[in-house]
Amino acid sequence: MERAAIERKGRCWTTVLAQYKEPSPTRSTIEIAVTALPFVALWALTAIAVVHGHWWGLLLTIPAAGFLVRLFILQHDCGHGTLFARRGINDWIGRVIGVFTLTPYDYWRRTHAVHHATAGNLDKRGIGDVTTLTVSEYRALSRWGRARYRLYRHPLVMFGLGPAWLFICQFRLPFGLMRAGIQPWMSTIATSLGVALPMAILIWLMGVAPFLMVQVPITLMAATAGVWLFYVQHQFEETHWSEGDDWNFQHAALHGSSHYDLPFPLRWITGNIGIHHVHHLSSKVPFYRLPEVLRDHPDLRDLGRITFLQSLRCVKLVLWDESTRRLISFREARASS
Repeated sequence: MERAAIERKGRCWTTVLAQYKEPSPTRSTIEIAVTALPFVALWALTAIAVVHGHWWGLLLTIPAAGFLVRLFILQHDCGHGTLFARRGINDWIGRVIGVFTLTPYDYWRRTHAVHHATAGNLDKRGIGDVTTLTVSEYRALSRWGRARYRLYRHPLVMFGLGPAWLFICQFRLPFGLMRAGIQPWMSTIATSLGVALPMAILIWLMGVAPFLMVQVPITLMAATAGVWLFYVQHQFEETHWSEGDDWNFQHAALHGSSHYDLPFPLRWITGNIGIHHVHHLSSKVPFYRLPEVLRDHPDLRDLGRITFLQSLRCVKLVLWDESTRRLISFREARASS
């Protein structure tokens, strides 16, 4: 189906996707079990191996990090109220999972809601997204301002230091919502306390060094994978940004979010979050029903589609060119000047 036809159909996507919103309590419970139990088992096996000097056990941190990413997707669905029909169940499951993911659930849910409401809107950048400047904004910066932005967008910072800072440090205080009432503060403080107690028990049982050898690589790998997924879902060449009256929610969802077409094992471990354009069209669709949407509406499969190899080239795309309406690299911006 051509792009124009998809645009015409876009006017009724809310009605089309409504039939996929109903969660299955049995399916959701199974998804929690097949994610949480393997994660706990892998963590425990790694810890036992390390305590007994079997360093090969550290290899288990790789699949453990994968299941931690999937736990975050479950928490993400709880935040959208899609894992179970009752909001209270979603919220408490999300808060418990937040102890594993180091993510304060209620605080994150509010910032993520802002992201969904403003994705692709040049006038409302700054909360829940990757900071992206336009070419004109970048050129207007001082030399120091340009250097800071280039440093922020450098891959070693974006996918190295950034994820560690975000999950270990930044989530300990409600940055961005410091004056938004008591709930963000309660969320961050309660999660930090919830993390501290089991951490103290495990350190008492294992010792500091073995605990850090298990927990740190799992956390860092999962955090990096999570930031990477979020990055490529919106930072691709043919993404969409607009401002003022030109911004439209459905258009921004369809064209400002990618379809990250991953191999099946990666689709499973990432909870189908790569079907991100559909998710932004209707965030109430449970993650395990997103493939049903592509199956029933194949016209959505190629819209914003990027493969894993193609996604690697997205790292260099750092500035929004308002003249060509696409993301470009620093080199392209320099050449166009």
